[in-house]
Amino acid sequence: MEYNYLVRVKTSVTLPAELLESIDHVDPNRSAFIERASKAYLARLEKARRDQKDLAIINANAESLNREAEDVLGYQSLP
Repeated sequence: MEYNYLVRVKTSVTLPAELLESIDHVDPNRSAFIERASKAYLARLEKARRDQKDLAIINANAESLNREAEDVLGYQSLP
């Protein structure tokens, strides 16, 4: 992934020295690494939120879905 240098806001964060050393071993451009890591983490949080929402919808409709599945299975027969 190419690092896009446009439209950035300079900020300061305090991180443990060991973490910075680990980052430096992976990518000498700390800003690019932290940006990618932050985006990946935020995407994972958003996916977890969507998954929870989907699970709530499935659970709310589980009884109806199970009845429908049983009905469909009732039409199937072994030859």
